[in-house]
Amino acid sequence: MVLENLSNSLKETLKKITKAIFVDETLINELVKDIQKALLKSDVNVKLVLELTNKIKKRALEEKTPSSINQKEHLVRIVYEELVKFLGSEQKGINILAKKPFKIMFVGLFGSGKTTSIAKIAKYYSKRGFKVGILGLDIHRPAAMAQIEQLGNQINVPIFIDKKEKNALNIYKKYKNDLDKFDIVLIDTAGRDALSEDLIEEINNINNEIKPEERILVISADIGQTAQEQATKFHETCNITGVLITKMDGTAKGGGALSACAITQAPVKFIGVGEKIEDLEEFNPDGFVSRLLGMGDLKALLEKTREAIDDEQAEKLGKRMIGGEFNFIDLYEQMEAMQKMGPLNKIVDLIPGMGNMNIPKEMLNVQEEKLKKWKFIMNSCTKEELENPDIITRTRIDRIANGSGTTAREVRELLKQYKQSKKMMKLFKGSSKDTDINKLMKKFKGKGMRMAY
Repeated sequence: MVLENLSNSLKETLKKITKAIFVDETLINELVKDIQKALLKSDVNVKLVLELTNKIKKRALEEKTPSSINQKEHLVRIVYEELVKFLGSEQKGINILAKKPFKIMFVGLFGSGKTTSIAKIAKYYSKRGFKVGILGLDIHRPAAMAQIEQLGNQINVPIFIDKKEKNALNIYKKYKNDLDKFDIVLIDTAGRDALSEDLIEEINNINNEIKPEERILVISADIGQTAQEQATKFHETCNITGVLITKMDGTAKGGGALSACAITQAPVKFIGVGEKIEDLEEFNPDGFVSRLLGMGDLKALLEKTREAIDDEQAEKLGKRMIGGEFNFIDLYEQMEAMQKMGPLNKIVDLIPGMGNMNIPKEMLNVQEEKLKKWKFIMNSCTKEELENPDIITRTRIDRIANGSGTTAREVRELLKQYKQSKKMMKLFKGSSKDTDINKLMKKFKGKGMRMAY
């Protein structure tokens, strides 16, 4: 879960609203204090916390509640909207098509995950059809060149390095013509304390020579209050255009990094949400806050779905579902797509309304194990049984269980899941075929708070 501790605190705070008999100044004051505590515990800058909560309080006391919603829903909406504004609701993404090659330079501290994050971004854009190259200019850390080379081979992206050269600019000049052939060039620089004079000089020289279109600061979510000073110094050195925050999954506080972004006016462009190369998301303040408050993030969910299943497969499966057709093969493809999307506990947080159900991690782990066993069961089915599971009798159940190393009960559980899924698919038959993200977002946005609270 993204910023788990902060998310849990904010969700508990908002639950007080739903339990309250009516909304008055006492409730609003209590709500504001709880939000202040939650943000301060997560290392958010004190000044920013006061500014944010004062805006929430002012709106809650002065605004009239729209006729379409009740007072409680309006109060939740105010908290949601102000948090989105705090994180930068006007942020714009990276316009890769603005120039070719589009050069992105990365700077950051030791241990921030800069080099790994570059590989994640390379993978992210490669999957979207861009020709990506990585230039390694970290000449100080002995293992830096080897690491970037290994990661490049892992994601099948060309790497340009020189392990013997001790001047970063000479490496760039050596490969400059080769780099012009790419759509995107990601540039890895040396990581160390932003207050080091030698780093400032080197970053300045690289920045002035290469003139990158984007300069991204990679900063760790667990850096704490020192984030502001570091980010400010980096910003003064090379005019940072954006930030990538790593380690946003789990219990990291993250407030220091978010505060640094707000203070330097450098927008968050990406967030790292895990250790795997796919665990990277383009930052969307609206969806991020929605997830923090347990309202889900439909846009991120659909994006993950698109990455897990290609367009041709999705269209084929979609037509079968809308046509009321559904068998074990379709269910198998669904399960494979889910596993590609990541752990269930991360997927659940993206589904509107599910984040507030407090589903125990142990239960989600059990579901993960079930998916694995169900795949074994399907692998033990005949082609005829996969295409028409309704023919599976008691005798066939026993045979399948023996062949898959599972029990007859587990085979029946899968059959039950299949029948429920088939029944659900029939509901799609004849319904709207609209799959446009913006329309889906609009459809769910008004319902998010009711679903969550």
